Amino acid sequence: MEKNKISWSDMLGWENEQIEDIKVAAYSYIRQGKYEIALSFFRALIILDDEDIYSKQTLGALYLQLGNPAKALVFLDEALKYDSLHAPTQLNRAKALIESGNISEGLKIVNSLKTHVNDYIANSAKALLMAYSK
Repeated sequence: MEKNKISWSDMLGWENEQIEDIKVAAYSYIRQGKYEIALSFFRALIILDDEDIYSKQTLGALYLQLGNPAKALVFLDEALKYDSLHAPTQLNRAKALIESGNISEGLKIVNSLKTHVNDYIANSAKALLMAYSK
């Protein structure tokens, strides 16, 4: 941790159990389609733990869902610094790039995912290729 960085979870005396409770609540809002509310929870989670990759990935996906691909890219790129091979995050990054108008860079990513072992990832990549390839 950086020298001047505050550990909010330590400062609050929170253990993993309290943080997991927040995640459960956040995911329940996602399942209900209440993305704006879930967004607030995930913003809080990355304040509590700036290295929470999964919350960053989810924030990126939420911003993408809410039509803000530029903001999505910030969190997706941050998450990919920790795990550059995470296919769902790569797929969301490709979608965000395409929605931002950077179609060629997005298509490079989906092209690399079209043969992924996970059928959902591979089929989503193929669908994006068919929709945006010339």
